[in-house]
Amino acid sequence: MTIQERAEKAVQLKTSGGYNCSQAVTAVLADQTNLTEEQLKQVSAGFCAGMGNQEATCGAIIGVGMIAGLKTEGKGTLKVARSIQETFKDRCGAITCKDLKDVTDGKPLCPCEECVRNAVLIYGEIFGL
Repeated sequence: MTIQERAEKAVQLKTSGGYNCSQAVTAVLADQTNLTEEQLKQVSAGFCAGMGNQEATCGAIIGVGMIAGLKTEGKGTLKVARSIQETFKDRCGAITCKDLKDVTDGKPLCPCEECVRNAVLIYGEIFGL
C-alpha cells in the first residue's frame, strides 16, 4: 500500500466513527511496528480532541509520534518528532486541536480529516515510504 493509500485509509477510518485521529493514524501504520493494529488502537485511544479532550496537541501528530518512537526504537525520536511537528504546522497552520478547529470564514483552519491525512503523509516522507 502506498503512503497516499494509507493516508486515504486513515481518513476513512476517522470518518467511520470507530477511530479517533490518533487511532486512525496508528492503525494504518501498524505494520511499521511490532504491535498489532488492535494494540495500537488501544494505546492511542486516549489521544483524541487534543491530548485527551484538552484541545492541546493534535491526536494525529501524537499517533505519528508513537509510531516514530517504535520505528526508531527510541533512538533519535525527539529529532524526528520535532520534524513531524514543524512540517505539520507548516501544512496545517497549527499543531493544537483548538487552533486547528478554530473556525474562520465558516470553516476550520484544518479539518480532522486533513490533519490525519497530513500526519500519515509526513510520516511517509520522513521514513521514505
